[in-house]
Amino acid sequence: MPLKHIVTNQKVTKEKLHRAKELRREMTPAEKLLWQEVRANKLGVRFRRQQIIQGFIVDFYCHKVALVIEVDGDIHDLQQDEDERREKVLRELGLEILRFHNNEIIHNLPKVVHKIREFIQK
Repeated sequence: MPLKHIVTNQKVTKEKLHRAKELRREMTPAEKLLWQEVRANKLGVRFRRQQIIQGFIVDFYCHKVALVIEVDGDIHDLQQDEDERREKVLRELGLEILRFHNNEIIHNLPKVVHKIREFIQK
């Protein structure tokens, strides 16, 4: 069961809030594709995009199933330590993280959506 109120009452800087809004406006092609598949309760649950959790901006977040989805581009190869630190904090909050590479989403979107749907249904 997900933790209650995990993203409410957070202290968020104006800069972080501005950055999250900017990221929503400037989604990558892979993020746009995935957003079209998960938005508007298409998978039976509500996702938020570019959600701030504990100071981190996660690509997609579903509170109901305590799920974070991260869409990784090539930059993530250069920031593995930072990604591990983020994941540790998020997992300590009781969240699960699914990671997909941009190419995986662009070239095999049905498989990605299937993996997300499987997670939601368990």
